[in-house]
Amino acid sequence: MPDPHDALREDPQLGPLVDEHGELELEQADDPFERLVVSIVRQQVSMDAAAAIRERLFDAVEVTPEGVAGADPDVLRDAGLSSQKTDYVRNVAEAFRERDWDRSSFAALSDDEVRSELTGITGVGDWTAEMFLMFALGREDVFPVGDLGIRKGMQSLYGEETTRAEMRDIAAQWRPYRSYASLYVWRAYEG
Repeated sequence: MPDPHDALREDPQLGPLVDEHGELELEQADDPFERLVVSIVRQQVSMDAAAAIRERLFDAVEVTPEGVAGADPDVLRDAGLSSQKTDYVRNVAEAFRERDWDRSSFAALSDDEVRSELTGITGVGDWTAEMFLMFALGREDVFPVGDLGIRKGMQSLYGEETTRAEMRDIAAQWRPYRSYASLYVWRAYEG
């Protein structure tokens, strides 16, 4: 299988970004549960706000399925989680506990199967499942078109009027390395 960076260098829009930013890597998180909690924290908030909440949360509780499930909801809210996100992280903790999930639990599942398992948990939508696929499991062919940074990056590369359907069509040419392409599209958005 060819190197993802070599494949993306062939793209007229992404090639210059690969040259500019170097060979960005897709790394699996050390702890899939922790990474899923971080994705929930990041839902619909700025990166700065998410970082502050993450720090307070990690200081307040042990971010394990047992630690989050056993935490007083007030402690989670005091760390900066909304009532809704408090429920969401507790739902995820319960799912991990009940199903005894760890990284190996997802290894044999396709991306769609992982997405289906996760989105069955209240509070985990497609975006959160896609972040999990990319950053917890290191899956190489995920394109999170629902992500604001991806949409803005695609619009900066392909024009302000680019629709989500057009973005998906453009991204199809990056298979099987759409996750790597996404890293560069985010860089295009960040400027």
